[in-house]
Amino acid sequence: MRVASRLSAVFSLLGAFVATAVAMGLIVACLFLPAIGAAGQATNGGVKLFNDMPGSFAMNPLAQQSRILASDGSVLATPFNQNRIVVPFSKISTNMKHAQVAIEDERFYEHGALDSKGLFRAIGSNVFSNGTQGASTLTQQYVKIAIQNEAINSGNTAKAKKAVSRTGMEGYVRKLQQLKYAVSLEQKYTKDQILDGYLNLVYYGGQAYGVEAAARQYFGIHASELNLPQSALLAGIVNEPGNLDPFTNAKGATERRNVVLGKMYQQKMITREQMIKAQNTKIGLNPHPVKSNSCANSKYAYFCYYVISWLQTQPALGKTPKERMATLESGGLTIQTSFNPKMANIIDKQIRAKVPQGNKEGIDSAGVIVQPGTGLVLASGQNTKYSNTEGKGTSASDFTVSGRGYAYGSTAKIFAVITALENGWSPEKKIQVPVYNAESKAGAPAHAFTHDDFPGRCGLGRGEKWVLPNDKPYPQAGQDWSITDATAQSVNTIFATMVSKLGACNVMKTTTKFGVKDGYGSTISSSPASITLGTSNVTPVDLANAYATVASGGMYCPPHPVVSIKDGSGKKLNLSGTKCKRIISKKVAAQTSKIFESVLTDPKGTTHGDILLAGDRQAAGKTGTEDGSANIWFVGYTPQIATAVWVGHHGTPEYMKDVTLAGHYYKGYVFAGDLAAPIWKNIMDGALKGQPIKHFMKPDGTTPKDSPSPKTSEKTTTSNPPTYYPPPATSTTQAYTPPATTTRTYVPPSTTTTQPPKTTQPPAPTTTQPPTKTGPPKHTGPPPKTK
Repeated sequence: MRVASRLSAVFSLLGAFVATAVAMGLIVACLFLPAIGAAGQATNGGVKLFNDMPGSFAMNPLAQQSRILASDGSVLATPFNQNRIVVPFSKISTNMKHAQVAIEDERFYEHGALDSKGLFRAIGSNVFSNGTQGASTLTQQYVKIAIQNEAINSGNTAKAKKAVSRTGMEGYVRKLQQLKYAVSLEQKYTKDQILDGYLNLVYYGGQAYGVEAAARQYFGIHASELNLPQSALLAGIVNEPGNLDPFTNAKGATERRNVVLGKMYQQKMITREQMIKAQNTKIGLNPHPVKSNSCANSKYAYFCYYVISWLQTQPALGKTPKERMATLESGGLTIQTSFNPKMANIIDKQIRAKVPQGNKEGIDSAGVIVQPGTGLVLASGQNTKYSNTEGKGTSASDFTVSGRGYAYGSTAKIFAVITALENGWSPEKKIQVPVYNAESKAGAPAHAFTHDDFPGRCGLGRGEKWVLPNDKPYPQAGQDWSITDATAQSVNTIFATMVSKLGACNVMKTTTKFGVKDGYGSTISSSPASITLGTSNVTPVDLANAYATVASGGMYCPPHPVVSIKDGSGKKLNLSGTKCKRIISKKVAAQTSKIFESVLTDPKGTTHGDILLAGDRQAAGKTGTEDGSANIWFVGYTPQIATAVWVGHHGTPEYMKDVTLAGHYYKGYVFAGDLAAPIWKNIMDGALKGQPIKHFMKPDGTTPKDSPSPKTSEKTTTSNPPTYYPPPATSTTQAYTPPATTTRTYVPPSTTTTQPPKTTQPPAPTTTQPPTKTGPPKHTGPPPKTK
């Protein structure tokens, strides 16, 4: 059996030699026909085949890891399908170059594509000893591995297997082709260039492709720093990378290393003393081998996956999402993101301070910061740790940019205000509180809007009624309120009246124009409740970006996380879907900011004037509280940044009532002004610390000069419930009288807008024990409240 095996190896080597001889014009193939028997006929046919084969072969760019960078240059992740970092020849140690040549092809610098001496030596070794010595040159090996690598990267596993197959006539013809490619390489490139390509190409085990990745993986150093024993160990792995991984087979790897060192001594690359010393050196492996730096292992996993999802929309990376992902994992891209780790850490800190990770109430929270005028997403965070296994305090879902989204409540009122201003309404225009002619499910006095108020596609059907209450204590019917006061105190029925007069479809058109869509990318519901009071589900990033559009003076820029993409050669690639456009005038943007400043400054408003930013920074924003406080929001901005904060349950919506978070007991329903707004204020103070104070443009077109950054220390706020203060009566009031007869009311299943009565008593001190709970009720109760 051993003799047969050795003869088989000899015949294989002879066949390779015949083919090479023909290609090089060294000898006539027919002289070898007796030696190879029946294969001779195939060889005769192979002469013409060989001559007709294409000979062009280029050293194509190698698949290597891409880098996703934060704004400070730190690495968020290095996506790859092959962990490779290509380095120039000058950045590889001489020890490594010598070691690889010594063990793979000692006459590499002396022969061409074929080493005839090596072939005859291999034949002799295989015939007269028990060894099986190969005769392929390093150049031939490079060609074979390069073809295999290209097939793997293209997803052609069958072609990859064939590239290294040695069996059958097909394998013989393939070897002929690879041989001719090797000749082509030797004619086009220098020996150093070929060796450089080989060292960056081959697999060194341990998921390390190329010598740089291997040096980092096994020794925690660069390829330029590899010493003699380290170089010999890596060079030896190439022969059997699956078996000689030093982490799993230290003994085998050491023995192979010492063989390489012996070869280097025989070839006079090192002295005997150097060989002995290196052979007696311990391996000294890196105690902290490089782990896969994927998004899952990133400190900022959620944002990292957001980047990858966005990159899959970029045509510059390929025609399909699959092709784009392949480019990302093999193209050696440098992706510069807008991500600011300091801001992200502030978001995480402030959210978790009030809504701790894994809290017993099961309440989630998230925040995101967008830059006005660019659409760049600067930071995001949430009170969970990334994990593919959902559990308490863990989640694989990014609450800020993906998924179904959350009902956004009265933060939607900004779009009614903008529509009114675009139609020439003044911020001080008076609107009357409608009569109370109905009663909500919770027993609150309400106004029943009908088809007459909301006709058409975005309205109510004939016979339908939308019963809408205000918050307690109730503003007197018949009172005249300005748009500014109604915004500060979030009077629902006034806003419904505004939308009715403006046309619900017109307000929806404004909402859509600002990029607000449901969590799955579709248009929000066209019901009056959705358009007026935000009962559709939207993502925090879309909402933050909409408010950022106002902050910028009316320039809408699609939200995106990437500043630039460079390919492996440093060439910038075009970004798609990042162009900005003006969607409202500067005057309307300035008027809107002035109105929504009142939400923060008016002590009668939903934030009761308690969340003013440090240093008296000018800011604007809006609270949003859904039915039963299932979702609460604060979205606000300065000229520099816009931030959205959401608190609720990511899964099935549940009421937030009588809950304890971070040691604080919230009596009754948790309003946005109690929790989301203080988180927003603390995030903004931290993110803006050290930055100059910028001012909004005034409606007359002027902008005050910037002020230096305040030197005052950052302050925090307490969570006190807002107190409602109605304005003085300015017209005859109308008392509430329940309807005498039962009428059919319009109550959309998940888009209604009633809220439960709110307590006017201050919360119990944190030392007060909350009542025993049986768990929050599911979100199936009264229609949404929208403060």
